Amino acid sequence: MVQSLDRSQGRAGAVATDGAAAPKTFTGNRALQIEEPLIFEMGQAGRCGVDLPEPPKVKDRLNGLRRGGEIGLPGLSEPQVVQHYTRLSQKNYAIDMGVYPLGSCTMKHNPRINEKVARLAGIGDLHPLQPVSTVQGALELIDTLAHWLKTLTGMPAVAMSPAAGAHGEMCGMMAIAAALDAKGERAQRKIVLAPESAHGTNPATAAALGFTVKPIPANDRGRVDLAALKAALGPDVAAIMLTNPNTCGLFESEIVEISTAVHEAGAYFYCDGANFNAIAGRVRPGDLGVDCMHINLHKTFSTPHGGGGPGAGPVVLSAALAPFAPYPWIVKTGDGWTVAEEGTRVAGTPFGRLKAFHGQMGMFSRALAYIMSHGADGLKQASEDAVLSANYVMAALKDVMTPAFDGPCMHEVLFDDSFLKDTGVSTLDFAKAMIDEGYHPMTMYFPLVVHGAMLIEPTESQAKEDLDQFIGALRSLTERAKTGTAAEEFKAAPRFSPRRRLDETLAARKPILRWRPSNNPPEGGPMRQAAE
Repeated sequence: MVQSLDRSQGRAGAVATDGAAAPKTFTGNRALQIEEPLIFEMGQAGRCGVDLPEPPKVKDRLNGLRRGGEIGLPGLSEPQVVQHYTRLSQKNYAIDMGVYPLGSCTMKHNPRINEKVARLAGIGDLHPLQPVSTVQGALELIDTLAHWLKTLTGMPAVAMSPAAGAHGEMCGMMAIAAALDAKGERAQRKIVLAPESAHGTNPATAAALGFTVKPIPANDRGRVDLAALKAALGPDVAAIMLTNPNTCGLFESEIVEISTAVHEAGAYFYCDGANFNAIAGRVRPGDLGVDCMHINLHKTFSTPHGGGGPGAGPVVLSAALAPFAPYPWIVKTGDGWTVAEEGTRVAGTPFGRLKAFHGQMGMFSRALAYIMSHGADGLKQASEDAVLSANYVMAALKDVMTPAFDGPCMHEVLFDDSFLKDTGVSTLDFAKAMIDEGYHPMTMYFPLVVHGAMLIEPTESQAKEDLDQFIGALRSLTERAKTGTAAEEFKAAPRFSPRRRLDETLAARKPILRWRPSNNPPEGGPMRQAAE
């Protein structure tokens, strides 16, 4: 949390399960739901969990900049530190706790064999500055993963270094820009087409590279309006950035005609691979006419992600773009492997170096373990099961909630807020009430093309009985909302979480990011001690 809360108001224990006022406990705890202060509030001067030797006297080289006061770190014993972070971990919802329905984010189970492989000696303890002669196995691992990514996508080349999806987008569009430069068309082709349902990073990436972004509307089926796309194509168009399956959870059924039209106009086809987990083992993007596509290893191939990392976004490239793949290139030389760094002569004209070192090694080892343990049939089944799970959720809820589009979906199902009309309950209220039911809310208000969007992606990870319970919870919430008398109850949610609902507008506009003791309040008034 970033905005301050009055702990007496925010304490979940102040409300009973039936909504009536309940007596507060002396501790603030509610049975096993233990009230947890900030670590700075717990600290005491002079307390420490370790004994450190007095540092030796050295000549002062700080030129008068030596710190004059305490650094401000809290003093705690070792048990206090362990207990504090254990209790904090119990307040996090995770895929290891239950169904994680976030749409577009693919919060799927990360098999523990992946973690075991990533921690093997010789893999988990690598250093990027080791001599190449000492990391031959690691280079072979990267090359093997690259082989399977090319096989799964039907593409002849792959750049392994991008660190995440948006980084991969940047890589792919830089390769397109380099190809246009090589043909002398960069100055002419300045427009990138982006469907209205595209991920927000697509237009941002194009704009960052100096292109002008032109939106393409969707048709009433939630897919790219082919007529509008063809009308927008011309000699000034550099590329289209299209997600397939798209952000509405739908497969672009006219994808081959789209790629044909784009190529006939002399432009390139960038495919956002964020949703590759819906088609891996079933469809090869290269067969659809795609020129480049990033692959979120941390989504399709299960490696853990969230909170800003870790991630990995290798980019597969068509024959037209393969020569422009960035350094470094891993090259097989006889029985060994070498790394072609920037400036090394290779069989192409790389546009440069995208990042330091060679990519995210921990993600590579986890993704390869996932691919090889599943095999071709297992990857195909994972995609099929993800699509089946989403359609099962849609079929079980469409009589009480309102799917945004007719017909089956792919790996995620999208609802709008029509079913909440005249109830006084908003999408946000509905999502907050899900927290009281023990679920992390689905993705809300995205994609923007659907009013009050609720995007649910169960992935292939969840058992049917777990999905049934999730479906039952949503049906119960829907029925309560439609009574027309529960609006205030929904607006009070969540009631049972460690903290109640924030003023999210205030938290976004005036966040309090630094804790101060009560005797040193920030400007503007006293600090309420629950700020986080």
